[in-house]
Amino acid sequence: MQKADLSVLIEAFFHKRLVAQCRVSPHTIASYRDTFRLLLVFAQKRMNRSPSQLALKDLRPALVSDFLDHLEAHRDNTARTRNLRLAAIRSFFRFVALEVPEQSGMIQRVLATPNKRCQRPLIGFLTRAEVEALLEAVDCKTWIGRRDYAVLLVAMQTGLRLSELTGLRREDIALGPGAHIQCVGKGRKQRCTPLSKTTRRVLVAWMKEPWPHASEFLFPSLSGGRLSADAVQDLVNKHVATARTKCSSLLKKRVTPHVLRHTAAMELLQAGIDRAMIALWLGHESVETTQIYLDANLAIKEDILAKTRPINGKPGRYRPPDNLLQFLRNLSPRPWIMPGRTLFRPTNESQISQRPA
Repeated sequence: MQKADLSVLIEAFFHKRLVAQCRVSPHTIASYRDTFRLLLVFAQKRMNRSPSQLALKDLRPALVSDFLDHLEAHRDNTARTRNLRLAAIRSFFRFVALEVPEQSGMIQRVLATPNKRCQRPLIGFLTRAEVEALLEAVDCKTWIGRRDYAVLLVAMQTGLRLSELTGLRREDIALGPGAHIQCVGKGRKQRCTPLSKTTRRVLVAWMKEPWPHASEFLFPSLSGGRLSADAVQDLVNKHVATARTKCSSLLKKRVTPHVLRHTAAMELLQAGIDRAMIALWLGHESVETTQIYLDANLAIKEDILAKTRPINGKPGRYRPPDNLLQFLRNLSPRPWIMPGRTLFRPTNESQISQRPA
């Protein structure tokens, strides 16, 4: 096969670059895989050739731009999803630039494709009253209820990511002095998160539960396997629906497992914890990532407002002008043309005497 064969380059990109060299996570592999599946199907329909027959030169900048527009127009993807697909394509072309340097001109034009700007909405989080309502909504009389209660409490106290939470094993929990959870997070960073006294007591009781099936996971499914992301979202939806009957503010919120992580961060921020410490707690790569919690924290902004000197202002309301004054204000000093007749503005006495009676 030729060096510029697209199928050879894509296989080398996944096996050589992503897996062997970069050792990216399975989530990244899945995201990049889906991007190229969509791109190749789009190119197949556009060029009437099967993906295995495509060459690198077929992925010209115009086709890539049309593909990105297709994602928004026909698949209802947001600008953020569009940019994620573009990031995968750029990563591939940066790899190709080293493998096929003779195609550098076309490759640079593809890499120059800009991201689409998009709005960054404020993050969602739960207030303390909503947190208590959510925990009270769980029926702890059953095994599943006690598991769900422990899952929600750990998620909102530790701020673990969904993959970190479902991947916890029994040996990852230390419940003695200095109780903590140990996990391997995003970017393969290992970190420890301390547990509060309440969370520790709940986990001590949970570890003593007679489980239906032996499992190495801390929060297993009924069959003893690892909880899926959909299963966690389902249990969150179930208990949020029950909590909405007693806490009306939850009616306006869409609660996801990541919202529980945001809730933990906002609890730390409102307690006066520094941004750098919150980033350390959550496992953020950069302190700047924690800026989103400052943007969403209205209480901090209200404290700032309370410390400022207000600008003096007077309330007022619209009052329509007097009709006669408005008429006089609208008159023009030039000749007026009115319906039915013309009025001339006299300039001297002779014109006054010559004016028709």
